[in-house]
Amino acid sequence: MALPVRESAQPITSEIPGDAAWLQAEILRLKQERQAVLLAHYYQEGEIQDLADFVGDSLELARAAQRANASTIVFCGVRFMAEVAKILNPAAEVLLPDLEAGCSLEESCPPEEYRRWREEHPGHVALTYINCSAAVKAMSDIIVTSSSAETIIRQIPPDTPILFAPDRHLGAYLERVTGRSMVLWPGTCIVHEQFSAKALMELKVDHPEAVVAAHPECPDSILALADHVGSTSSILRFVQQHPARTFLIATEPGIIHQMERLAPGKRFIPVPGGSGECACNTCPYMKRNTLANLYTCLRDGRPRLELPEELRVQALRPLERMLAMTAPTPAVSTD
Repeated sequence: MALPVRESAQPITSEIPGDAAWLQAEILRLKQERQAVLLAHYYQEGEIQDLADFVGDSLELARAAQRANASTIVFCGVRFMAEVAKILNPAAEVLLPDLEAGCSLEESCPPEEYRRWREEHPGHVALTYINCSAAVKAMSDIIVTSSSAETIIRQIPPDTPILFAPDRHLGAYLERVTGRSMVLWPGTCIVHEQFSAKALMELKVDHPEAVVAAHPECPDSILALADHVGSTSSILRFVQQHPARTFLIATEPGIIHQMERLAPGKRFIPVPGGSGECACNTCPYMKRNTLANLYTCLRDGRPRLELPEELRVQALRPLERMLAMTAPTPAVSTD
């Protein structure tokens, strides 16, 4: 199977004049000049989210990429998300500010190992979390996101065995809520894996009125303490609708920017990772995108993500199955 082509050249970010306000103005100018659509994940820095045409989770952004009527899509997220944009919208030029913006879940599931795993389980339907490479998607039956997985699992006949990759924590959570036993790949997210149940308990003691919202990529010890478990978009809706004034957030803290915008007057406290003395709750891959390299990306038209057509078509099928099996949900427009 042909593998994706990823340009090695990065935009040159040295000797960039101006401050943040200048960069923001230039990004907006260049975006209009290129007739580009800027998509951003909730885990991006707030200053990037504010410049985006759409902000959303993986499912929302996949739909936004598919319907984008633009010659260029600039994806402020991680590499597998940009690959999804190219798979769903092949006519568009897809740019990513930093091609090294990877994903620990993608890295945990190399294509050849995944192929062998599938071959060891004949007769199983392969559900694969969207946090994987295009090559792994191409060998999957249906792609899922954290916001679509439960809906999709409930549509699979009860007597059909399921493989689920690559996040074992999300898989275990889905087994509990659906009652379906699945064969799980042993991958984890380096961010959600690091959340500390001890630190969360200490926060609950300090803020007894607070409500806990957690992403299902977190370990069971965190989910057991949560009042709400859901995707980033689900958590965002939850904090808007719940009457509580204080929330403890167990997911990447970039989402708090949208929470503060959409639920003003409420307090959002990020749950720390590990001992609480590190930035373990922050995704190092997501934060590789900056105003500076977003500017040079738009200025220079690179790095550009390309996929071999054979691979793109193979990866398209399981993504289309996902989109067909889930009702559309709108991304957050920043207009």
